[in-house]
This record gives sequence, structure tokens and C-alpha cells, in this order.
Amino acid sequence: MKAMFVILLATVLGFGIVSAKVKGKNVDYKAKGVTFKGYLAYDDAVKEKRPGIIVVHEWWGHNAYARRRADMLAGLGYVALAVDMYGDGKQAAHPDDAGKFAGEVMKNMDVAKERFLAAEELLKNDAHTDATNIGAIGYCFGGGVVLNMARMGLDLKGVASFHGSLGAATKAEKGGIKARILVCTGADDSFVPHDQVESFEAEMKEAGANVKVVSYPGAKHSFTNPDADVNGKKFSLPLEYNKKADKQSWEEMKKFFKAAFQ
Repeated sequence: MKAMFVILLATVLGFGIVSAKVKGKNVDYKAKGVTFKGYLAYDDAVKEKRPGIIVVHEWWGHNAYARRRADMLAGLGYVALAVDMYGDGKQAAHPDDAGKFAGEVMKNMDVAKERFLAAEELLKNDAHTDATNIGAIGYCFGGGVVLNMARMGLDLKGVASFHGSLGAATKAEKGGIKARILVCTGADDSFVPHDQVESFEAEMKEAGANVKVVSYPGAKHSFTNPDADVNGKKFSLPLEYNKKADKQSWEEMKKFFKAAFQ
């Protein structure tokens, strides 16, 4: 029943069809004594081990949107883990709280790294996962997280950021980035202005990273999330769902990981 609901929901939202055999389960893991609430999804029809992809949530916290993306990745044949970067599955209902939660993580990247690695270990140890092929995607806050994990030299095949912050907690060192990087950003995203994109590209060039940046005309912040319009109006924020950019960026990601996992 759950899988059929995912198919219907994904179709209505324009995400495409997800496999009817997608299985999802809640998982707990720990880092430094803190319990984190994740969600693991995979296609039960696939018998061989397959690449794993970590999904890092927006600043709102681990929610239904992050889980939906995990289901969609599972429908593509991956094992996907929607992680919890705040602990205890904590979610924000207001931007003030979301900013506080996200800020606490981003100001201490060593702690963020520990939490990310704890989730990665769970994903690698799952029986369905090919532990030699791990990638990550992130949305908004989560995009910033996965890019900073790449900057810190984590052994990931690829990371993809969707409307994520491009600022560096610590700038990448030359030759220090192992992962391929895909950045999907909105050309009209006031949270990620053009000068930030240019600075990021210059940083990546200096580091010698394998990077592709795609900017979508007319797309504003949170362009992949259908809830963006509601949140934008509710909190007077420049957020807006863009169906075209959502679809195009997802297709870009599919090609990206196909190449990264070869």
C-alpha cells in the first residue's frame, strides 16, 4: 500500500514513476551518544548489491520530502538513506528554528562529519548496498552539507547539491576532493546569488575538482520542493517550486550518478 501511494504521489507531483517494489523502513543510528532517526529505502526486486546514496534534508529537518526523494532513488535502483543531521528526528516548523538548527550543525563541521559518517556506515553495512559505491545528495541546507563533506575529502563517488548553499566552512585544498560534484542551482535564487556561484566555481577550479554547475533560468530557492510555494507565502520568503527545473535537475542527477558509479 505504501509503495502504491508513493507511485501516485510521485506521478501527481511530476516526479515520475517509482518502482512498486520499493521498500522503506525507519532506522536509528548513533554518533557521540546522540541518536539519529533515518529512513532507508531500496527496491526489493533487485537482488544484487547496488550503489548507496545518502539524502540530506533541507533546513526544516528530516521530513517526508527527504523520505520521498529516498523512495525515488530506490526506484532508480539505488539504496537510499534519508539522514537526520539534527538528532532525534528533530524538525523545525518555523524558519527561525530551522536557521538555528542548521546553524548549529554548520558552525562545527567536525561534528557534522561525525554525523554524516555514522549514517554512511549504516548505509554501507546494509545487505543491499555495494559499499564501494557511495554518493550523496542534499537540498538547501543539505546541499551545503554534502558539498562540505566533499571539501573535507570524504571518499564518495559523487555528491549532488540542489539549491544548496555554496559557501565553504573550510575551503577545499588543491587535490583534496575525491568526489565528483554536481551543483543544480536557480538563476533567480536570492539565497545563492551569482557571485556566490562564481566564487564556488573559482574555488573548485583551484582545488582541481571534477565539477559541473547547472543554473536554471527563472528558478528560485527550493525549486525542487512542491511545498516551497506554501512555505514562501506563509513566512514571506522568496521560495518557489519550479516543475521544469525540478524535472531537469533530477534528470541531470540521474546522468551524473550513472557516470560516477561506473
